[in-house]
Amino acid sequence: MLLIPAIDLKDGKCVRLKQGRIDEVTVFSDDPVATALHWKALGCRRLHLVDLDGAFAGEPKNRPVIQAITEAMGEVPVQVGGGIRDSATIAAYLEAGISHAIVGTKAIEEPAFLEAAAEEFPGRLILGLDARDGMLAVAGWDETSSVEAIAFARATAALPLAGIVYTDIARDGMLTGVNVEATVRMAEATEIPVIASGGVTSLEDLAALKAAFQNARGTLMGAITGRAIYAGTLDFRAGQSLLDG
Repeated sequence: MLLIPAIDLKDGKCVRLKQGRIDEVTVFSDDPVATALHWKALGCRRLHLVDLDGAFAGEPKNRPVIQAITEAMGEVPVQVGGGIRDSATIAAYLEAGISHAIVGTKAIEEPAFLEAAAEEFPGRLILGLDARDGMLAVAGWDETSSVEAIAFARATAALPLAGIVYTDIARDGMLTGVNVEATVRMAEATEIPVIASGGVTSLEDLAALKAAFQNARGTLMGAITGRAIYAGTLDFRAGQSLLDG
């Protein structure tokens, strides 16, 4: 399993939000490329980027810095989400060297778009499912839909997706621990590998995830961590070592 550092981009800076609230911003670095290189030096095997401005605007807003980060990471795969709502944007990102494009809002609002995009870019799309009390949120988590996360995952199980990033919004950026039970339920709802997100705070959280999936029917590809590795509650190298053990 992979421990995946997250870099959330707002106005070209590396930031973290609390529960996705744009008014709860902490700036961790003015140099996202240097931040990416830091995680690369510590041995990260995948990087997670979110264009926060793009998520709220509905179109990419931080492409230049995303391009610079991708080039700096070299052979390390980079997955990107935020404002990806048409096939042209997906194609542009993939042509620029992005490993996987993460689609969320448009996929939830228009399942036909997700189906067509998955067929057009097989194995290159990751579905972003962000849940608030089990219901999917869209538009940069600004709106909660009437769609249940588990039900949506089951409905997409046959698509050629690379994975699902499942985020418990209530725990994101709060350093309160990962929702292990909900992550297991999501993984067991589909054969698509799941990446846990939201609340990964400590080595204990990673150990709990690892233990839960030893007997689960689903597959956990890894866990995304953001605030914890910036605030120092989780040592990245130790975390990856635990998942590798």
